[in-house]
Amino acid sequence: MRFSHRVDISEPNAITAAQRDAAQHGRKLYQLNDSNPTHHGLAPIGLPPLYEAEPRGQHEAREALAKFLSARVEGTDAENEVQGRPADFAVPGEASSTAITFGNVQARRTVDPNNLYLTSSTSEAYSWLMKLLCDPGDAILCPTPGYPLIESIGRLEGVETVPYPLRYDGSWTIDVTAVERQLADPQTGSRLRAVILINPNNPTGSYVSGSDYDHIVALCEQYGVALIADEVFFDFPLLPLETPHRVAGEKRVLTFGLDGFSKMLAAPHAKVGWIEVSGPANDVAAAEGRLDVIADDFLPMSGIIAERFPGMLTQVPAQLLRLRERTRNNLVNLEVQLKTSSSGVVSLLRPEGGWNVLLRFPSVLDENELVDNLIEQHAMTAQPGYFFDMVSNGYVAVSLLPEPEEFSRGISTLLNTIDQMVGTGK
Repeated sequence: MRFSHRVDISEPNAITAAQRDAAQHGRKLYQLNDSNPTHHGLAPIGLPPLYEAEPRGQHEAREALAKFLSARVEGTDAENEVQGRPADFAVPGEASSTAITFGNVQARRTVDPNNLYLTSSTSEAYSWLMKLLCDPGDAILCPTPGYPLIESIGRLEGVETVPYPLRYDGSWTIDVTAVERQLADPQTGSRLRAVILINPNNPTGSYVSGSDYDHIVALCEQYGVALIADEVFFDFPLLPLETPHRVAGEKRVLTFGLDGFSKMLAAPHAKVGWIEVSGPANDVAAAEGRLDVIADDFLPMSGIIAERFPGMLTQVPAQLLRLRERTRNNLVNLEVQLKTSSSGVVSLLRPEGGWNVLLRFPSVLDENELVDNLIEQHAMTAQPGYFFDMVSNGYVAVSLLPEPEEFSRGISTLLNTIDQMVGTGK
């Protein structure tokens, strides 16, 4: 596995080596240069009394997170929802029905807290991984259509984002041939350091299929590149479907699983994300040695948040149920309105999971003009397809999160506006 030259992993100087040796032998050294005010009784009231610089995040928070992740079982969720638990908190021995299925049912896996890195967000996690894997000018493969955030972070890190296409033919699939072509290209392939999977993707709402997943893992093995799996929307299936298990925890190739509270708790202001490192032991050890340097330089996790971590995890099951109910009910409402639309010219691109969906309308209508009409006539706006690099005109993305009445009114206005534009030829 190739890592960037940006991370200094040279041998420690003699003093640092001596300090580490003393610590390993249980000798506690008094530090004449200790400038941590919490070590000297100076922390303000109301904040954690002691701060210890732990690059991967406070150990108690990582232990709580590891226990939470280890308890999850991907599988069916109908019975669990009846019992007040979301799908991936199944209880061994309980029967489950099959109203909505996502993920192959699998045994629990043990997550080691030492393989977890706490970050302030998945955006920060992307930034760290680009520092870890890429020298300036190197590249990573990422899906399109897709959210433009990765490209923006790559630009800030001096890393090129090379797109690989998702194809739609009633459902979304990865163009695996295009991925292989990029990796095999003598010029582009020599600069590629990772393949990013968004599972499920935003805004297409598509999970990575089993066959696509196996092909991508095989290509990562063949070309010696890492796998980055962004699974922040994984917990929000919208349709009955069969998907692979989470990518996080993959052992065949060096894998970085990204997740966080932003989506899981519907709490973007909580600013908690994490990286789970897995793969062949030698690659994991080499990656973590370098990630420790990066994490030590940035130390992002606030002790205030870390102290609340266990309590926040207990809120996850109820929040998942609440969010799933909202998104699924709004999806049903959307489908009803599409069927009863007067013109019938708007269609839904089949979503499998997430919070957002793509609608397709006649490409003779300009996306910008549609949004301009919504703004000027209805004080409403939307995201056109080209925001996500859709390959042609005629798409708009909408969120499934609004309260039902607001969502219904918004969709009705959108469909009526498209009908009017079709009728006038604009």
